[in-house]
Amino acid sequence: MRDEEILVLKDVTLPDGRVADLTLGGGRVVHVGAAGRADEVIDAAGLLCVPAAVDLHTHLRGGARQGAKEDWASGTASALSGGVTVVVDQPNTVPPLTTRQAFRARVEEARDHALCRFAVNAGVVAGADLRGLWEDGAMAFGEIFAGPSSYGAAVPEDVLKDAFLTLHDLGALATVHAEDPLPGAPATLADHDRLRPADAEVRAVRAVSSLVPPGGRVHFCHMSTAAAVDAAAGTVEVTPHHLFLSWERFAPDDTHARVNPPLRSEEERRRLWSRWERIDVVASDHAPHTAGEKAAPFADAPSGMPGVETMVPLLMAAVREGRISLASVIEKTAINPARILGIAAAGYLPGERADFALYPAEPVVIDPGALHTKCTWTPYEGMEAVFPEIVVMGGACVVRDGGFAAGTTGSWIPGKGYIL
Repeated sequence: MRDEEILVLKDVTLPDGRVADLTLGGGRVVHVGAAGRADEVIDAAGLLCVPAAVDLHTHLRGGARQGAKEDWASGTASALSGGVTVVVDQPNTVPPLTTRQAFRARVEEARDHALCRFAVNAGVVAGADLRGLWEDGAMAFGEIFAGPSSYGAAVPEDVLKDAFLTLHDLGALATVHAEDPLPGAPATLADHDRLRPADAEVRAVRAVSSLVPPGGRVHFCHMSTAAAVDAAAGTVEVTPHHLFLSWERFAPDDTHARVNPPLRSEEERRRLWSRWERIDVVASDHAPHTAGEKAAPFADAPSGMPGVETMVPLLMAAVREGRISLASVIEKTAINPARILGIAAAGYLPGERADFALYPAEPVVIDPGALHTKCTWTPYEGMEAVFPEIVVMGGACVVRDGGFAAGTTGSWIPGKGYIL
């Protein structure tokens, strides 16, 4: 779309209940109210217009080794279809993004294939050139593994402490996977919960917090317990799977529900909801594995599940049910993630970024066959969700009635340290 072209979303319903025309141009909001000149008008009557989400935590896979699980095209198609227009990719890829060469190659791969906006984080290991990665455009550093997980070994405490000092000097954000697993191989979901216990998550959060220098910026990924949320001395992220799923909802050895941190008990899941006001961000931790990989014996199956496409739709269904407010969903999926990253948030004021998702009133039942991830399954099958009918990115309609506009392409959002 040329910068001078004007798109009007006619008769949208805004979060405050007003019905208005939303005029967009040059990737920005031009006017809210009665429309004037327009090159394209989309009738959006009856649709709720919400700022599109920023997903702080995705694993888009790809490359020669992981492309069967997901790739940039399929993962970002999932994102857009779920009302997400910005994804942040994590560095535990194959190879990991701990060198400038690997980081630059990852960005180029995304530039060639991504359908939505994207940022890329860099990894933290002993000897990594953190300053060089920052200058190459890393959005943040991590998720840094303070406990081992799939495709990520734990970073030793001395390395972590030194990294926090360097990142503080750079003004960079550290994002942390805080766990302290017990030894042993789980045979069931209950075992997995027991070997990665809630109290160990809390200890890991406190230990990490103690290493952060005054003024350092730390973001705790996928907190799975109320106590861990309470203990965090930084911004707090939770996932839809920890909010909506418990291990009791699955067969004892169902590997599709294996994830790190583990799904908790139904009682703990409810306690996590009680911290809704303390939670800063909801992010998907989209980490797909193929059905074949998940078919391995429980002890050998990889941890992780898809979620970028269903994240906001599940939350919108919860809004419809009256469990949470729409304002809080917008805050935790659009406003706060953008603020934490230091990027412009989408909004309705003239000049603000024109990324929106337009939702109908009625939910549908989640069908894995209708989703766009390569992994072909979802742990939310059969649950109700409200998916967007229209998605706008950069002032252009990119998703409508289940299809993608021709020429839809993403763009890289480099971090604050980027030097051309």
